[in-house]
Amino acid sequence: MVPGDAGGGLMRGDLLADPVEGLDEALAAVDAFDGALVAGLLRPGAAQAAAVAGLAEAVAGTPLTARVAEAAGRVAGGAAGEEHFVALAAARGALLGSVHDALALRIDEAVGRPTPEEESSPAAAEDKSSQAVARPEHGANLLAAARSWLCDLARSGWRGIDHESVAGAAPVVSAMLPDPELRRRATLLDGFAAELAASCPGATLERVPVRRWADLWSRALLLTVPGSAVERSDGSVTGRLLPLGVDVQEHATAVQAQVHAVFEPAHGGAPRLVRAGVSAPKPDTVVGAGLWQLLRPRMSLLGAVSEGRSMELDAMPVTAEGDLVWDDERARAGEPADPFATARVRLSAATAARVAPLDRHPVRIAVPVLLEGYAAHSEEGRLAFDLAGQRLAVDTDRMPAAGPLTPEAVAASHACVGLLRWDAGEFILQPLAVETTVRKKTVAVHAGAWAGGTTDKAGVRAEKAATDAVAVLRERAGRLLRK
Repeated sequence: MVPGDAGGGLMRGDLLADPVEGLDEALAAVDAFDGALVAGLLRPGAAQAAAVAGLAEAVAGTPLTARVAEAAGRVAGGAAGEEHFVALAAARGALLGSVHDALALRIDEAVGRPTPEEESSPAAAEDKSSQAVARPEHGANLLAAARSWLCDLARSGWRGIDHESVAGAAPVVSAMLPDPELRRRATLLDGFAAELAASCPGATLERVPVRRWADLWSRALLLTVPGSAVERSDGSVTGRLLPLGVDVQEHATAVQAQVHAVFEPAHGGAPRLVRAGVSAPKPDTVVGAGLWQLLRPRMSLLGAVSEGRSMELDAMPVTAEGDLVWDDERARAGEPADPFATARVRLSAATAARVAPLDRHPVRIAVPVLLEGYAAHSEEGRLAFDLAGQRLAVDTDRMPAAGPLTPEAVAASHACVGLLRWDAGEFILQPLAVETTVRKKTVAVHAGAWAGGTTDKAGVRAEKAATDAVAVLRERAGRLLRK
């Protein structure tokens, strides 16, 4: 464990094992409602009506009480309208938001980190006049059409989907995509519809992704409500950025790297947790270390991560949620900065920005932490750290193939910087970097070590293979264009 005065890390592993009051009840209400969506709510049976009533009961005593109770009654009678489905989606979101908040608070207590304040974002710290600005909803007719399609999905249920019903989203998405202000919501609808289309007909599905589709449905529905996309004005920050590690998320046709870091304001003040992300489309033949070739030209921060350097930021745009809107023109390489030194000295004092209301969901939790003095062991093929008698599962599946960090290195480590997440009813750790002993010397291994280039033999081979694959694809694309 990390000593209490070390400055960073996971101080109280026992707190992560203690039950969170009300957590199981909230999740049970959400699970029951999600199950009701499988068969659909057009003609709900007794069990489905009870599940919807349970959702209403779970938010009793809140501002949602009357609307959700009315919605539950209309669903039970098979007469629910759009406003009733929106109320149910809001109740579901509120419950998951409460779970998110309870888990985030438990992590802050375990780490000993300050609780986020209303004005804890870097933007708010440097510009306290930044406030949410409401305005008339743009594209109201298109949003209403999207809302109608989503409500029809709730009526038919996941078992009732077919290609005809899913295709109803296509004209709405096509009309929304060209509009920059609607594009993000259009992308969500498009991806959701694509998943449903790939699973049609729903009646033949062996397994329904109940939680995932309910998440996508409720989020998409809430984002079609006028006023839900209220702008939260961005600001800018000036100071020193100290990278902690890189989280790589890969899809067959896209890749994203998200750098987690501690930001130190130039004019003093508490350090803050921030993120900087970069993404790129990719062919499915580019994998492993070759991914960096697609991302590297888009963000100089990746080179600094690879070299173990800080970066000096000058009026870098940042969102209210602590996401840097990266601009290479506003950043320059700084002095060497070891992520483990940053974690030991600054991490526990760094405050996090508040999460936007519609983004409050347990799956969003990814809190940088430092662990030391643990014992690594394997249970039924799954790695775990023993923290003073408390077990913490380690998610090695999230570690990218685009770096030298391996499960073996994690198992042999004695210090780890990682992201604390919550999944399937327990806290888990995603390693970003570890310290291990090689020939009596402490060696650090980072998941993002190859981000700016590498001399590692395995990394060089993967980069060369990716270079060859990209060259072939470009040559073929050029040949098609010439035709």
